[in-house]
Amino acid sequence: MDKLLIRGGRELRGEVRISGAKNAALPELCAALLTDQPVTLENVPRLQDVATMLKLIRNMGVTAEPVGEGVRIDASKLSFPEAPYEMVKTMRASVLALGPLLARFGEATVSLPGGCAIGSRPVDQHIKGLQAMGAHIVVEHGYMIAKLPKGRERLHGASITTDMITVTGTENFLMAASLAEGETILENAAQEPEITDLAEMLIRMGAKIEGHGTSRIRIQGVSRLQGCTHHVVADRIEAGTFLCAVAAAGGDVLLRAARGDHLEAVIEKLRAAGAEVTPVPEGLRIRSHGRLQAQSFRTTEYPGFPTDLQAQFMALNAVAQGSARVTETIFENRFMHVNELVRLGAKIQVDGKLAITEGVERLSGATVMATDLRASASLVIAGLVAEGETLVDRIYHLDRGYERMEDKLRAIGADIERIK
Repeated sequence: MDKLLIRGGRELRGEVRISGAKNAALPELCAALLTDQPVTLENVPRLQDVATMLKLIRNMGVTAEPVGEGVRIDASKLSFPEAPYEMVKTMRASVLALGPLLARFGEATVSLPGGCAIGSRPVDQHIKGLQAMGAHIVVEHGYMIAKLPKGRERLHGASITTDMITVTGTENFLMAASLAEGETILENAAQEPEITDLAEMLIRMGAKIEGHGTSRIRIQGVSRLQGCTHHVVADRIEAGTFLCAVAAAGGDVLLRAARGDHLEAVIEKLRAAGAEVTPVPEGLRIRSHGRLQAQSFRTTEYPGFPTDLQAQFMALNAVAQGSARVTETIFENRFMHVNELVRLGAKIQVDGKLAITEGVERLSGATVMATDLRASASLVIAGLVAEGETLVDRIYHLDRGYERMEDKLRAIGADIERIK
C-alpha cells in the first residue's frame, strides 16, 4: 500500500496546473451513454475514480479510448445496462449511470454505491425523481432495478422538488430529462460549477436546458442526442487544496487554469486570514508570508464554503494564530481527520458538528492515516508545515481525487515522495 513521506518546513514557489474536475468528469462520462455517437472529453483527470468509471462503462460494451489529455467514448454498442457492485463499491458516482441508462434504454440495474465513509448519502432522492418521470424502480439485493412501464418508450417530463439539495441527484435528473418526453422542471437544484459544466456539455449534444447554475432548471426533452467534444472544467477543489497548502506553508504560487469565480467563499476566508489571492489571466496567484489568522466558517451548499475543503482549511487553522470554529453541516462524519491532525500536535476539540481549533506555532511530524479523500489532503498540508518527517498512510484515498499530487507539490518546492 503506497504512502507519502513528507519532510516539512519548506515554502512553496512556482506554478501548478490545475487538472480537470473529477466531479465534472464522472457525470460527463455517464452523459456519453445518452448517445450512440462518439463523444470526446478533453482535460480528463487521471484519477482512480475516473479509471473505475471507465472500467464500468467498458464493462457495459462501451468503447473508451485515451486521446491526448482526454478520452473518446463510443456507446453505440452498449449492450449491458448494468453497474455491478464489484465494479462500483469504492465509488459513490456509480449512481450517475442510472439516469442515462434508463433514459436511453428504458432499463438499468445499478448497485447501491460506495465511496468515502463520511456519512449518509441516500439515493432515495434519485429514486423519487426518476419515479416522478415514469420509471418503476425497486431496490433488491443491494441493487436499484429500474424499468419503464410496458408500452412506454421514453421517460416523461415532470416537476421535481427534492427534499434536500443533491448534486448527483440534480445531475441524474438533468441527464434523464434531456431524453424525456416533454418538459422537466428541477426545483431546489444544486448550483455547483460542475453541474453547469455538465449542462453545457448536454447542450452541445443537443439538449435544451435553461437555468443551470441556479436553483431552478428547466429541461425540454428531445428524442435524440448527438456526439460532441467537451473540455472538462478545472477542479475547484484541487485549486482550493493548493490555495490552503500555500497559505499554510508560505510562498508564492501560480495556479494555472484555476477559477476564482468558483472559489469566492474560500478566497474570502484566505484573504481575511492574511493571504494574498489574486486572479490573473492564467488563473490564480497566491502569496503567503508568516503565520496567518485563524478563520471560522460554516460549510454549506454552493456558493457557500464547500464541505470538500473543510479539512484542508482546518489544517491551515491548526497552525494559524488564534482560535476558530468550524461547523460542518453537510456530512455527519466529516471530522475523522481531526484525530490524525491531533497526532501531529494540532489542538482541536470536536463537539458534534462543531470543531474548535486553537492554533499552534508548529506541528510535529508523525505517522498518520488517511480516512477519506479530503482528509488525506489535509494531512498532506499538515505534513508540509510539520517539523521532521510525516508519513501519510492509505493514500489510495488521495489518488481517488488528486492527479499526481506529490509530483505537483515537489515541482513547487515540497520535500515529498511516494513510498511503494
